[in-house]
Amino acid sequence: MTEIIKIIEAGVEDIDQIAPLFDCYRQFYKQPEDLELAKSYITERLKTGTAIIFLARDEHNNALGFTQLYKSYCSIDVKPIWILYDLFVVSSARKKGVGKALMDRALLLAKETGAARIDLETAYDNSNAQALYESLGYQRDDEYYKYSLEL
Repeated sequence: MTEIIKIIEAGVEDIDQIAPLFDCYRQFYKQPEDLELAKSYITERLKTGTAIIFLARDEHNNALGFTQLYKSYCSIDVKPIWILYDLFVVSSARKKGVGKALMDRALLLAKETGAARIDLETAYDNSNAQALYESLGYQRDDEYYKYSLEL
């Protein structure tokens, strides 16, 4: 790792750094470029407190990546859980510990809030993310099927 990585809990004042990252994240998943939509969505999450976003910055305060988590609950464990929904690192900062630093901060949040676990999903072909998650102890769920209903 050649850069000093700082992880902060983002606020509305960080929108201009997060929104371009979020827009790139969505483009990775084949969504059209739409910076205004990204700004609007992230602003709403932060203003309403419906998400926690951690932002990674280098020593010059340049944004390197982010992760976005949503709190949920597990009726079986009778505890909160965190859904790690988004993780994105700019291409120039990949393989330098940024993703791991963001994941470590998410884990700290989960522990601080007494959560039972962190759940996440990734695309079948996203082998880089899968390798990161597995290196941190995450295990692929072979017990449950995931279902969705498009509206």
